[in-house]
Amino acid sequence: ENMPIASTVGTFLSTDPDAANTFTYSLSGTDAASFSIVGNALKTAASFNFEVKSSYAITVTTTDQGLLTFNKNFTITVLDVNEAPTDITLSAISINENMASGSTVGTLTSTDPDAANTFTYSLGGTDAASFSIVGNALKTAASFNFEAKSSYAITVTTTDQGALTFSKNFTITVNDVNEAPTDITLSASSINENMASGSTVGTLTSTDPDAGNTFTYTLSGTDAASFSIVGNALKTTASFNFEAKSSYAITVTTTDQGSLTFSKNFTITVNDVNEAPTDITLSATSINENMASGSTVGTLTS
Repeated sequence: ENMPIASTVGTFLSTDPDAANTFTYSLSGTDAASFSIVGNALKTAASFNFEVKSSYAITVTTTDQGLLTFNKNFTITVLDVNEAPTDITLSAISINENMASGSTVGTLTSTDPDAANTFTYSLGGTDAASFSIVGNALKTAASFNFEAKSSYAITVTTTDQGALTFSKNFTITVNDVNEAPTDITLSASSINENMASGSTVGTLTSTDPDAGNTFTYTLSGTDAASFSIVGNALKTTASFNFEAKSSYAITVTTTDQGSLTFSKNFTITVNDVNEAPTDITLSATSINENMASGSTVGTLTS
């Protein structure tokens, strides 16, 4: 199979009772159009493919110089020759981020003109080190992070049992998977005493591996009732008095749009602010007559 057009199949020899006869040959039969005769050589008129058609039926007529003829049927068989693979398919070309190293991306399948061939696979290309092939399975050799790198370029080569090869480039894409927030910051964690209820302590910000996420916040912890969250602002629900209580313990939980959460404890401190005196007492408010000038009436206390 696969020989070029005009390849020689074989040469004819006629048997004749007469010595020194000369002969010409002609073709007929079912597959005569697939051949030609040049002199006494049978030649192909096409390139044959064993997998499409493995035998051809022709009739050859030999004619001697006296125009006497003899016909004979021949079956020309096409020999199966090992052919190189022609394609590689991969059952999946993407994988979720954060999957464990050794996870399967997909299975490789080779297309080959020959039936029942066997294949081995090898890797090349820019990102070959990030993958391995086990049997016909393409596996990861690392845990991928979409935010760090979202696609990988590899070349897969398939080799059949006769050492014939075919190579194909693949781009493996990493799917972005929603990931939990990893931190919460509060722009300020203290507030002056005596501020009105509803005063803002600070604004909350979430850290998340995913870009463009949105967050909601909730409160818990020992002193959660003393605060509220409006949007991303932590606000008081009372006016604090440093002399009564100087710090408050709360836990803030951030939840992203995919319902993944992260919680963090905060201590909100109350700043001591100088306050105006609120009273004066005098230990005595009367004095006897005739007391000398400079006598003490009483002592003052604020």
